[in-house]
Amino acid sequence: MVNKPAAPPDPASLGRIKQIRMAAGMLRKANPWALPIVALIGVGILAVFVIVGLVTGLFFFLLPLGILSGLMGALIAFGRFTQSAQYATIEGQPGAAAAILQSMRGSWTVTPAVAANRNMDVVHRAVGKPGVVLVGEGSPSRLPSLLAAEKKRISRVAYDVPIYDLQVGDEEGQVPIRKLQRQAVAEINFRLKALPANLQAPKGPMPKTGRMPKQPRPRSR
Repeated sequence: MVNKPAAPPDPASLGRIKQIRMAAGMLRKANPWALPIVALIGVGILAVFVIVGLVTGLFFFLLPLGILSGLMGALIAFGRFTQSAQYATIEGQPGAAAAILQSMRGSWTVTPAVAANRNMDVVHRAVGKPGVVLVGEGSPSRLPSLLAAEKKRISRVAYDVPIYDLQVGDEEGQVPIRKLQRQAVAEINFRLKALPANLQAPKGPMPKTGRMPKQPRPRSR
């Protein structure tokens, strides 16, 4: 029998230290200057606290704050560089939009490739509390008809659910892959704010019919 090669480990099942090592290795290949910049940010923040502590005489008080602030600043910069490297790795690959949607925060159910055509134009679907979001990958001239057909199909079974659509790509009118999460959330919020209110508060004082009845006061003897 031929032994099958071992599958690569799932990052979600690894420990935090191993995840950081994997991210650092990927980041080193994508951008050799990223890790030195992260280290300089952490050391620079610590140096500012040390200098201020020496000048003001609060060195031993500011040193722990400087260490924590330096680590926090380095971690934030590391996360930003890692995210950019991940986007650069998957950008231009089929299914990249689905991968970004699956990493969105909140209770979203993502179904990749709910619609496609022979030209490899694809529509992904994400369902959440705001409604249904359709994200198309492919040609901007062919995607509108594909999105419209999927929109019509969904509206037959979910006629009262809001449906939003976006196109991912580098063409005019499309959203770059690295801005998909932010653009999707902004687009949904903008459209939700534009919806008319279902209930309008009546003008004038609030009616008294909804108040709890007052309890009778005890008589004083």
